[in-house]
Amino acid sequence: MVAEYRADDWHSYHMDYRRPHDALEPLEKEMQVVNEALNVLRETGIIPHREYDHQRFLAFRRAVAEEFEIPWTAITPRMQRLLYAINAIVQPKVMIAAGVFCGNTFISNAGAAVGAGACYTAEDLVGVEIKPEEAERAERNVRRLDPSGVARIVAADAVDVVARYHGPIDLLYLDADGDGRRGKGIYLDIVEAALDKLHPGSVLLAHNSVNCAEMLRHDLDFVRDGSHCRASVNVILDGEGLEVSLI
Repeated sequence: MVAEYRADDWHSYHMDYRRPHDALEPLEKEMQVVNEALNVLRETGIIPHREYDHQRFLAFRRAVAEEFEIPWTAITPRMQRLLYAINAIVQPKVMIAAGVFCGNTFISNAGAAVGAGACYTAEDLVGVEIKPEEAERAERNVRRLDPSGVARIVAADAVDVVARYHGPIDLLYLDADGDGRRGKGIYLDIVEAALDKLHPGSVLLAHNSVNCAEMLRHDLDFVRDGSHCRASVNVILDGEGLEVSLI
């Protein structure tokens, strides 16, 4: 099943990438939009329900604002809430996030299992960043929220990491950039390298499904093909977008 959720104001909802903690709308509006998106994910069978702890999420958001060094990010407040909610609902034991820059994209997923927003226990949460200096900053950021080490950052190529991973992957988040013209087209390479680790029930999250749709066309064709994924929804709540797919 292929579907779409489109917020009525997605095209006018903008964030200053260097001011990620600014409120862009009343909290009630943010919650409404994300709940509408979660409804579509539930109706297509990607998630079993839409319930998550709003107060834990806000505690997570405050901790990130206080502790993380974020030079810039394209993760809007709506997207931050959506990523947290999906992870809080799916509760992946193993989550790998490819292309995490300073760690904000990673913790938006991992924050449901570690730190102030933790609502379940995970086994291994891995953020992958190919640039060593950014991986170091991401690791410093993450350690401030998770002293346990369950959430961790590695400096490596995401294709290699998923190909060599030792066990099943329950949730795979894609936000990496390949070399040269490849750009976001590397998403499909990462998915294909991870296929033998993905299983029925694994969730794929692909950021930039709207603004990079042309570059992602091969990955989007793959996840929207019923022979590969049981369901896929393009969630358009901001100008970036998120494709959410169920193996």
